[in-house]
Amino acid sequence: MALKNYQYNKILREYDTKQLQNKHNLDIRTEEVYRVIPELKEIDDEVVTCAVQSAKLLLMGDNKPLSKLKKITEEASSKRIALLVEHGYPEDYLLSKYHCSDCKDTGYIGNEKCHCFKQAIVNIVYSQSNIKTAIERENFISFSYDYYSEDYVDPSTRMTPRDNIKKVVEVCRHYIEDFDKEYNNLLLYGNTGVGKTFLANCIAKELLDRAHTVIYLTAFQLFDILEKSKFGKGEDNFEFRNQFDYILDCDLLIIDDLGTELNNSFINVQLYLCINERFLRRKSTIISTNLSLDNINTVYSERVFSRLASNYSLLKIVGEDIRLKKLF
Repeated sequence: MALKNYQYNKILREYDTKQLQNKHNLDIRTEEVYRVIPELKEIDDEVVTCAVQSAKLLLMGDNKPLSKLKKITEEASSKRIALLVEHGYPEDYLLSKYHCSDCKDTGYIGNEKCHCFKQAIVNIVYSQSNIKTAIERENFISFSYDYYSEDYVDPSTRMTPRDNIKKVVEVCRHYIEDFDKEYNNLLLYGNTGVGKTFLANCIAKELLDRAHTVIYLTAFQLFDILEKSKFGKGEDNFEFRNQFDYILDCDLLIIDDLGTELNNSFINVQLYLCINERFLRRKSTIISTNLSLDNINTVYSERVFSRLASNYSLLKIVGEDIRLKKLF
């Protein structure tokens, strides 16, 4: 699944920028600490001097200085930590702070692309997706049960909307916690504005924070890509086929607003191909829709409905339109 050279280079430049910024920030913190704790600079200078002397002797074939250097370095590290804590600084104040601690902002772990590099590729390939912006607003921290009524029992769930959403959120949290251990998919269905997309974004943020690749697409965007990957020509066809590969291979695919697209036999076939292939690859999918289960069975093929019914946890969300509630 190749990127164009300019796209690949763009990602590498971003990593270079992060590394330079990390070093700049560390230099600022080091200068600050040296002003406040001059003794710490003396300790660091001693370690550097010892390292230079040891290197010279090593070049002459003398390995004895290595044990001395190791001892001095260990003692210096303990003294540095003690001085930092004594003056009110965290123990790790003079360690580099990385955006990604796994690859230390290099983009690679050994010879393999880091999960953050893979997500950077996804973000470029799916520049139309607003998942990064959305999850800043829509996450479990900002999620509120207050929009769900306790005043009536919904006949389809036999619970109040609030009790029902609490149950749904609990399932979603288990889904996140078990993501690496158990394969599962979610179908979030219910009326317009009850929080299906919001909840999908909550899950997306948690899994992105846990180093998984996530792609968010509306049903319209998904089928547009599938159509162009099948019928496009030349370079554009390559671009959309590249996108299709990522759709099938990302850790989590979110298909939002299924049922809002213009449905036809092509859509039915492509939807089944997509969810079935991801099922065979054991790649998780979350689908949200305003359609009822009966409508899904009517609108889409029996094969699609069978796959959803047998391989997805069906979570109905009930309540009033939250977007309208926020207006009043």
